[in-house]
Amino acid sequence: MTTESQQQNALGQPIGFSLDQWKAPPFPPATAMHGRFCRVVPLDVEAHAGDLFDAFIKDAQHGNWTYLPYGPFAALEEFRQWLETVSTNSDPMFHSVVDQQTGKAVGVTSYLRIQPDIGSIEVGHIHFSPLLQKRPMATEAMYLMMRRVFDELGYRRYEWKCDSLNQPSRNAAQRLGFSYEGLFRQAALYKSRNRDTAWYSIIDSEWPALKKAFERWLAPENFDSRGSQQASLVSFRE
Repeated sequence: MTTESQQQNALGQPIGFSLDQWKAPPFPPATAMHGRFCRVVPLDVEAHAGDLFDAFIKDAQHGNWTYLPYGPFAALEEFRQWLETVSTNSDPMFHSVVDQQTGKAVGVTSYLRIQPDIGSIEVGHIHFSPLLQKRPMATEAMYLMMRRVFDELGYRRYEWKCDSLNQPSRNAAQRLGFSYEGLFRQAALYKSRNRDTAWYSIIDSEWPALKKAFERWLAPENFDSRGSQQASLVSFRE
């Protein structure tokens, strides 16, 4: 974790806090992250394509594809071919979210814009099927990815970016503890339309408090016999 100690040059001008003791973190490993509700594993086309396709088609109106630059896919083979093009990438590094109860892949997420030299990494390409949305394992998946970034690897900054019109994504970022940093106007063009991009981040000094809130929220005693939360994630931060 970085600690702020503001520096000045010979002219008395502020030049930022010292990072003399900081070391660049390693690239994320292609290994599984295990939780109580789910596991987040490197995307495996052979193992996950069928499960993911079946999960995504439960979104009958294809609304979950609206703010992604690809999809929807009409047939499994078309979807499988797309997965094959992204599954071998190291950046973005795609993962599947696997339901611990069923053993089936029910969503995808990735690390991207991985910059060990400055300690910055982004989470994106998040596509959670109806089998994953608004369930504890969706939150746990995001927690597991954050824990790897900050605790295992030692990154300084974790980013979340989305189309400014994607209100569910913006709500999710804030619920998970990301801070809004601003709007990048006309930052991209996809599916023949403009995208203004909303930027969010978590930095390493914020992680210990966020981690404690996640762990309190994910604790078994926070869920009743039907699996409903007793207290919200935001309430544990407050």
